[in-house]
Amino acid sequence: MTHSLLSPTATLLVGSLRAAIAGGGDDAAVAARVARTLEGHLTDPFLLSAAQREPDPDAYRQHLLHVEPDGSFSVVALVWLPGQETCIHDHVSWCVVGTYVGEEEETTYRLRGDRLIPLRVNKTPEGVAAYLVPPGDIHKVCNNSSSVAISIHVYGADVSILGTSIRRRYDQRVSGR
Repeated sequence: MTHSLLSPTATLLVGSLRAAIAGGGDDAAVAARVARTLEGHLTDPFLLSAAQREPDPDAYRQHLLHVEPDGSFSVVALVWLPGQETCIHDHVSWCVVGTYVGEEEETTYRLRGDRLIPLRVNKTPEGVAAYLVPPGDIHKVCNNSSSVAISIHVYGADVSILGTSIRRRYDQRVSGR
């Protein structure tokens, strides 16, 4: 099943992402180019429709915006109410996250034996994109602010088939450093 963005400006984003991905290279090079490309679109007030900005009162909400017909990438908007967060997880592919509204907080981890060791906390403000490349991409994302946060995620995978970009969920005990 192919999903597509509706807004004309979002269609421009998809075209830009295609060009960035077509540049080739290893996953880190592709993800870095996609992050730079996404940053150029994060200030566009018309990127998302009102429906694509809708939150869910119980958990962060995922809006699937586009899946490339060949399954090479997907674009998703995540809408976070204050206090909402993901589980600790890693990904099936490279992942680029750009903050569109508000600020997101990410905690990264390293697995040591059966323990997760917190490495750092990164705050990603509006207009900034960052990327992750497996392995070594274990993290948790949350909205620790007092207002809605919206992020645009680009995954190097077809999330319409997979249902998610998450490879594993980590329920291990978190240790201090």
